Order: sequence, then structure tokens, then C-alpha cells
Amino acid sequence: MSLDVYLEDEAGNEFYWANITHNLRKMAEAAGIYACLWRPEENGIVKAQQIIEPLAEGLSKISADEAKFEAFNAPNGWGKLKDFLPWCEKYLQACRENPDAFVRVSR
Repeated sequence: MSLDVYLEDEAGNEFYWANITHNLRKMAEAAGIYACLWRPEENGIVKAQQIIEPLAEGLSKISADEAKFEAFNAPNGWGKLKDFLPWCEKYLQACRENPDAFVRVSR
């Protein structure tokens, strides 16, 4: 199973799409970014601009103590910090480039 994130215009045209394994849920929770990544609609997040601040803060937490977050690496190899960190950085960049895009996720 994976999390698919989309940034779209009003007509549903995609500006950005990415997916990542659900095995990273606990790592995301520890960084405080689970809600904005996995459950944006349940947390009032509609537009990409609303993800920028929480995601940037979460990335700062991760960068400040990568060893702590590596402890959340999935034992089966599907879900590691080395994959999650660049995924989050790319998503953050896409949100910054398309702040008015609508956010949609598929879980």
C-alpha cells in the first residue's frame, strides 16, 4: 500500500504527483507531519500553501536528529529515512511552486 499525493488545479489537472509507502507512517507521526501528508482533508488542508509550514517544520525536526528517525526504518526495507527525506523535500518544493494548487491524497 502507498500514499499518493496530488497537487491539482480546479479542473483536476495535475501539477505534481508522488507516492510513498505506508510503512513511513510512524516516522511521519514522530516528525509531526502525518496529518498534513496522510490526512490533509481531515485537518482542513485544501491548498498546497497550507502544507508548506508544517512540512518544513517536520523536515527541520528530521534533519536535526536523523539518527532518531532512522530508528523508524521499516525492517523489511520498504520505508527508510533515506527515501522519505528526499520525497518530503520534493513535495515541499512542489507546494512552494504551486501554493494555490488543490491537495488530494489517495491511501
